[in-house]
Amino acid sequence: MYTCTRITTAETYAVRHPVLRKGKPLSSCAFAGDDLSSTQHFGIFETDKLIGVLSLFVEKCSLFQTENQLQFRGMAVLEPYQNKGIGEQLMRYAELEIKLPTPYLIWLNAREKAISFYTKMGYQNIGEPFIIGDIGTHFVYYKIQTSTPNTK
Repeated sequence: MYTCTRITTAETYAVRHPVLRKGKPLSSCAFAGDDLSSTQHFGIFETDKLIGVLSLFVEKCSLFQTENQLQFRGMAVLEPYQNKGIGEQLMRYAELEIKLPTPYLIWLNAREKAISFYTKMGYQNIGEPFIIGDIGTHFVYYKIQTSTPNTK
């Protein structure tokens, strides 16, 4: 059984590091804005074990004119738990936790290998691919929320 809840910045590192920053210093898991009061971190647990994380930032992307913009960052699920619907469960939970008047836009930088996941989650691509440092090629994906997300 899996349970989603809010977690601390430091707790995200246990999953961010092996999934997103493998072989890099632990300090590379810290994102600008992680500790702002507007930032929210979410985790999914199997019993007491944290197996997935996702962070939500109040951040605007210059590709959009929408006033209310949020950015998902640091989406990661431990390797043994990938491709089992856990990331989808975590992302849906985080989307339900957003308390903004609609419409609002959620955007993210998707790694190449995650494109099919984000497309399945209803996100669309905009713009050209770009490189983030030594991490690799990314694409901007977004979703416009025009009503309260369905709780199904």
